[in-house]
Amino acid sequence: MLSANFVIFIAFAYVCLLFVLAYFGDKRARDGNAGFLRSPLVYTLSISVYCTSWTFYGAVGSAARNGLEFLTIYMGPTLVFVGWWFILRKLVRIGRTQRITSVADLLSSRFGKSGRLAVLVTLIAVIGTTPYIALQLKAITSSIRVISAADVAGGLSSFDDVTLALGVAAGMALFTILFGTRNVDAKEQHHGVVAAIAFEAVIKMLALLAVGIFVVFGVGGGFEEIYVRAVDAGISIHSEDTFGPRWVAILVLSAAAVLCLPRQFQITVVENSNEDHLRTAGWAFPTYLLLMSVFTMPIALYGLTTLPNGSNPDMFVLTLPLATGNTWLALFAFIGGFSSATSMIIVATIALSIMVSNHIVMPIALSSSETLGTGDGRGVTQLLLNSRRISIAFVLFLGFLYFWLTGNSDALAAIGLISFAGVAQFLPAMIAALYWRDATVKGAIWATLTGFSVWAWTMFLPSFGSASPWISAIMEHGPWGITLLRPEALFGLEGMDPLVHSVFWSLFLNSAILILVSIFTSQSTLERVQATLFVDVFRRHSADQSNFIRGSATVNDLFFVAQRILGGERTYALFEGFARERGVPRGDVEPNPELIGQLERELAGSIGAASAHVMLSKVVSGNEVSLEEVMQIADETQQVIEYSQRLEQTSEELRNTAAQLQEANEQMRKLDQQKDEFLSQVSHEVRTPMTSIRSFAEILLEHRDLSGDQRTRFTSTIHQESLRLTRLLDEILDLSALERGEREWVNAPIDPNIAIARAIEVCEPLLQQRDMQLNLGETVAEVTVAADPDRLAQVFINLLSNAIKYNDDANPYVRLSASVTGKDFIVHIEDNGPGIDVSDQRLIFEKFSRGRRRGNRDEAGSGLGLAISYQIITRMNGRLDLVSGRGRGACFRVTLPLVPAEAQKKKRRPRSKKDQQGAVD
Repeated sequence: MLSANFVIFIAFAYVCLLFVLAYFGDKRARDGNAGFLRSPLVYTLSISVYCTSWTFYGAVGSAARNGLEFLTIYMGPTLVFVGWWFILRKLVRIGRTQRITSVADLLSSRFGKSGRLAVLVTLIAVIGTTPYIALQLKAITSSIRVISAADVAGGLSSFDDVTLALGVAAGMALFTILFGTRNVDAKEQHHGVVAAIAFEAVIKMLALLAVGIFVVFGVGGGFEEIYVRAVDAGISIHSEDTFGPRWVAILVLSAAAVLCLPRQFQITVVENSNEDHLRTAGWAFPTYLLLMSVFTMPIALYGLTTLPNGSNPDMFVLTLPLATGNTWLALFAFIGGFSSATSMIIVATIALSIMVSNHIVMPIALSSSETLGTGDGRGVTQLLLNSRRISIAFVLFLGFLYFWLTGNSDALAAIGLISFAGVAQFLPAMIAALYWRDATVKGAIWATLTGFSVWAWTMFLPSFGSASPWISAIMEHGPWGITLLRPEALFGLEGMDPLVHSVFWSLFLNSAILILVSIFTSQSTLERVQATLFVDVFRRHSADQSNFIRGSATVNDLFFVAQRILGGERTYALFEGFARERGVPRGDVEPNPELIGQLERELAGSIGAASAHVMLSKVVSGNEVSLEEVMQIADETQQVIEYSQRLEQTSEELRNTAAQLQEANEQMRKLDQQKDEFLSQVSHEVRTPMTSIRSFAEILLEHRDLSGDQRTRFTSTIHQESLRLTRLLDEILDLSALERGEREWVNAPIDPNIAIARAIEVCEPLLQQRDMQLNLGETVAEVTVAADPDRLAQVFINLLSNAIKYNDDANPYVRLSASVTGKDFIVHIEDNGPGIDVSDQRLIFEKFSRGRRRGNRDEAGSGLGLAISYQIITRMNGRLDLVSGRGRGACFRVTLPLVPAEAQKKKRRPRSKKDQQGAVD
């Protein structure tokens, strides 16, 4: 065994080594040689401040008591860092752009730079971290007691434990004050402290690995042998409820802790010098956690099977080497555990001291002082430094006090989970700050306060149960006998694990109130601006425009304020750089919004966003244009822009409407012209037969002496002209009905060859009269089209009769052929007559358009036949076209779609000998 004095001396010597490392780390940083200190490796090792004495000692104790439950402590951070681009990258980017100094500064800055929220978060962080600091003090004192020879002699007295813990707290306070409060700029990296933390990360990892290798391969006989021995002893590493609600609760808490613990936020966000370091930490830190946990279960199982009953599982890392006589390995393990505890204490107290000074002390100073110090600002600077130093001592004293009052608690893991659950109350507001644009400061304050109150009632208060009979009575019967308010059975929810019970109620009510209050409250203008800057941090790079000053504010006023906080040298460099960027002398710099925003961000790095905002509002005199006024101006400008856009859109619509009206007017003009032409044509067509009828009727009335043959001829002419007039009127009415769609129309499957044969039969007398031939070309049998048989025959009759009437060739003929192309039935009717003039071809299907023939021959007609035929074929879903003929004649093509079922049954009918001769008289 080692003496207690020797162990304490080794611990003191180790702290001195940390002093040396921190000193030279700071010196290299001041000399501009901080390259290695800003490397991804050092950054990743410093993040291992997460691994405190809880993970070094308490993880083994947790594994011995609860089996695989200890893995959740490592899995939560692993999930967060493996998915670093989701939350961590956004936190680091916001921290750099907004010069965030702490988790309280993050939330207050996002929610309108609220001082109340910053104070609330700071108080919760201090109270929530207190049990964790007590855990480190307990681990140090317990490890000294175990490793020292005094344990054999009966152990250190209770008074000695308290004295030792007080001495450790005082030593840690001294180290932290010397190297954690050297600069007033809280955003400036503490390179010396980070170097010491990285060194401690290596020491505690090597120490735990050394103990694990010794236990597994030195005395345990390997992993398999250890697990077999545990099974034989009836020890199981997991039970039915291992992966139950408690597993999930601890997993959530550990993931939240790596984001919300003040020390983790300090190292991961504030101390980050390069955003790309997260890429390395994304795989290196989970690897570090794996190495820290790989031997945890074997050490726990070997200790349970070899050490006497009643041995403290939390101290297996020390007692196993001591039990085998490996004193120096035990001493190395003690140094590793001591490193785990001291690194946590150092970083946690630095982070908490910054929060206390920036969000509690500084606002009080601003509210109670009108001058904010005198001279060059040394008074303000000294105030900040002294407040941080006092805060460090005060926080450590609170941790010592908690250790003193709860000294009877045996499990380190239980104490650590209390702190984890406390700081987890920041998580809902943090997630909302990063991703919910409409979250309000009232929602964040009430949600965080509610979650903290539930945590304090259901978890923090019960931790004092062993020290106070009054608290024990409350836990058993509830306050004033109200059983529904019992801390571990809140609202009658009994039978649940106390940790799960507290985590469920605190986070559930926290999140619910955040959502509900944010929905029913509105944001201030500054909240909306900050929400946009946070949520859209990867898309927006504009400065934080929190204040716009005009009037009597001068550069000297701003320089004087900045000098008090930042110091003369740094303030001069800031204003000189601003002037250089604009190419003007420093004295000619205008106190514009950009300068105000930059100055506020620099001050925020020292005193926090909320305090910097209040300071500038108090100090800068003159007429202040508030952000509300600026946003109102912006809103009015936006309204003007939107109104202009609407006018432009309306003008474009009016132009389009005018164009449409002009087009419609042109169409109406054409229709009116067509109407006049139509009436003119109708009058002409009607007048011709009426003139004949009138003339011959007058002859018959006036000349009674006409012979019988003359009377018969004149009467026959009157009758023919009457029929002609009747046909004309029928055609006009028929065409009008077709165009307007007034006539019922039913297309039915028919064989078009029947309509063709009927047309040939009707036109055969006319062929004989003109002594013409009808040549039948290629035909198709057994086809079906959807049409009206009478109407289709009417079209073919009209086309054949026109081809016959207007053909004046010496050897006239008409050729008719049919074919199937694709899904269409096509009929060509062609003649060798004079054809149709090119100028008339585009009008050939218009009403009363007969088309002028190339020859001198002209036949009487209404000019409605082709127009009617065109409408009929259109009603049959087909087409009627004028195409080039073979020679000088005209050729019309009728195209009708086949009935789908018949399209696959195309059969060609062989032409008969008569067809081949093509002679039809």
